[in-house]
Parts: sequence; structure tokens; C-alpha cells
Amino acid sequence: MTKGLKGHVITVEPSDRHVRVVHDGQVLAESDGALVLHETGCPDRYYIPPQDVRLDLLSPSDTQTHCPFKGDAAYWSLPDAADLVWAYPDPKPEVAEIKDHLCFYEVEVS
Repeated sequence: MTKGLKGHVITVEPSDRHVRVVHDGQVLAESDGALVLHETGCPDRYYIPPQDVRLDLLSPSDTQTHCPFKGDAAYWSLPDAADLVWAYPDPKPEVAEIKDHLCFYEVEVS
């Protein structure tokens, strides 16, 4: 599904890759059900379903950001890694698929 606004395009689709997130040797997430988001001018990002994320290791952050194309993001941290993961609890309708999926800066894909 492709979205456009003033030349900005976002595509969200199921990933056909295994996605794994490791931080300091600890697995934080592992999924075969991630979504991949392609966005103009940005690296591909993998949005992982919450059931595939070790939410028990993450603490909510006070950080919030706004993306004009996706909406307002909430963040979570580890004790030694602030704002390591984010999600869009109420994304814009054009990217509704990513609702509540979590995204990490660094992922391993295979």
C-alpha cells in the first residue's frame, strides 16, 4: 500500500525476513511477522508485533515525537539505552497497519 503527500511516499508491507533485535547480547525481539516500512529519504524500518518483543525489559519514556506522515510516536528505553524503541499508538490512517508495532533503530534481518 503506497501513500503520497507532496512527493513523500510511504509503503508498508509484510516482511518476508526474520527480524531479530539484540542489545548488549540480550535478545529484545524476534519475529517472522514484522512489517517493513519504506519511506522516502529514510532507511527501511521494521515494525515488530508487540507479542514478539520483550516488553518486560523496556520502560516507557517521557519522549514523544511527531511525524507529519505517521503521527505521534511514544518511546521506551532500557536502563542503559534511552529511547531505543518507538511505536505509533494512534497512527495516521494511511499507515494504520503499524499501530502498536514496535520499531528499533538497529535490527538484524535474515
